[in-house]
Formats: sequence, structure tokens, C-alpha cells
Amino acid sequence: MPYKQPESVLVVIYTPQLEVLLIERAAHPGYWQSVTGSREGTEALSDTAWREVREETGLDIPREQILPWGITNRFEILEQWRHRYAPGVTHNLEHVFSLCLPHPVEVRLAPDEHRDQCWQPWQEAAAQCFSWSNQDAILMLPHRPQQPSP
Repeated sequence: MPYKQPESVLVVIYTPQLEVLLIERAAHPGYWQSVTGSREGTEALSDTAWREVREETGLDIPREQILPWGITNRFEILEQWRHRYAPGVTHNLEHVFSLCLPHPVEVRLAPDEHRDQCWQPWQEAAAQCFSWSNQDAILMLPHRPQQPSP
């Protein structure tokens, strides 16, 4: 299996009422997060975000509904996931995106990746995330212009 690229996306899925979708990692119960995933090949980051939303939630939405925030986070890859990357790779660049849905929906999880889902008010969702960058993105939601819902 080829190594993962140390460049990824974070897609915060939320509603106009600032309810946030969180999904729980299958291999790490208690690790709640938004949609995330690594870039594959030379795909555009917007394509990575769209692909990951489809793969992790089953949502089939137009690409243009996933909006880039122009925010990039650099963080150390947790030890338990470093084996997925080439030897010596210790840091990842994460690009933040969002998707606004009109209301909470039940999503179809990829069972090999995630085991549960929930919609939470934004403050509770931020507190439940294990990742500081995911927490920060969710905490920015009330301060961002509202994305029109489909």
C-alpha cells in the first residue's frame, strides 16, 4: 500500500443553526471528528474534500457547496498514525473546508473508518473533538459569513 501524503483536508459539516456533524473513528473509539482525509495523487484539494465527504458520509452533493476557508494548519502526526506515512514524515498540512446543510441528516458511514455519528451544538461539538485544529475550526463557525444551504 502506498504511503499517505502528509497533506489533508478537514471538512466541517454544519447547519445554519450551527449544529455540527461529528463522526467517531472505528479504530479509536472516543475519537470524534469532522470529515478528514489525505490528498491522493495530484488531485485538487477541493476534489479531496468532495471525495472525502462522499466516502465518509455517503453525501452526494455538488462540489461547489464545499467551501475552502483559506486556512491551513500544520501539526505533528500522532504516533499511532505515522506508519501510514513515508519514513521520517512527522508533520501534516491540513486545509479547512466547510459544508452547510439545511438540517441534520443521517449519514452513511464507511464502517472501516467510522463507527458512529452525532449532531451537536457547535460548542459541544468543539469540546468533543480530539483534534485541536478541528476544535478551532468549529469554534470559528459563528464568526464566519453563513454559507447558503442547498
